Parts: sequence; structure tokens; C-alpha cells
Amino acid sequence: MSMSQPSLWWQKYGTLAQMAQATVALLGFVAILFQINELRSNARAASARQAFLGYTDLAFKNPTFAQADYDKIKAGSREERVQYESFVSYFLYACEETIAAFADKREWQASCDYDLKPHLPFLCEKNQAQPAYLATYGTETQQWVKTSMQTASVTPPDCKLGKT
Repeated sequence: MSMSQPSLWWQKYGTLAQMAQATVALLGFVAILFQINELRSNARAASARQAFLGYTDLAFKNPTFAQADYDKIKAGSREERVQYESFVSYFLYACEETIAAFADKREWQASCDYDLKPHLPFLCEKNQAQPAYLATYGTETQQWVKTSMQTASVTPPDCKLGKT
């Protein structure tokens, strides 16, 4: 019996050491998961900033598209209309990325809201003619555009900005 006593003590000690080692390993694994999540979040934020910076540069180089007179653009050349549609597409993409990456920072949403307003007549007409256009964006972006059109009283068939 005295021989089994030390054996139990060492077994117990070994079990505690193994449990401690497993706990440390688990904590290390959890720390790695947090680090991966933080890296992913930082990468998404950097990508969103880059997309919005690209949009800002595009707006700087194309002020007639940034503060669009859609009636004038519609009356222009086909090339100008295609360029404008691409401009709006890039804008929506940049906003979709930044709003998703910075959901907790209201200023990004406010910036996108401000820049969206002059494009609402185009988006209204485009949605009427080709509903699949807005479907190329995420559900949140589609809802944002539709809500913005309602708020600004931009409705078919005329799709003109209201006095809000």
C-alpha cells in the first residue's frame, strides 16, 4: 500500500500539470484567433479606406459627376452616360465597403448620405429600367439607396429630387 501512495501523488501531480498545459495551449489558441480576427478587421478597414480614397480622387477629377446634373448628363453623349454610370457604381461600391468596415463610425454613413443625394434621380431611373442593377450590391446598400430615394421624394416616373 505504501508503494501505491507515491504513485497516486505523482499521477495527481501529472494530471494537474497536463491540465495546466492544456489551459495554456487553449489560451494561446484563443489569442491567435483574436489576432487573426484583428488582422482581418484591419485589412478590411484599409481596403475600405483605399476604395473611398479612390472614389474621392475620381470625384475630384470629375466634378460634373460628383455633383451631377443628371438631366444634363442624360442629354449628353453615350460615352458621358456610361462614364457617369461607372462613377456612380464606384461610389456605391466604396460606400458599401466603408459602411461595412466602419459600422460603428457614423461619419462614414453621413459622408455617403451626403454624396448620394445628387445621384438619386439616376438611381431611380436605373432601378425602374433595370432592377438588376441595384441587385448587384448588398442588401444593406440596396435598402440604403431605396430609403434615401423615399426620404428625398425621388419616385418614378419622373424621378426628380424633392424639396427635402
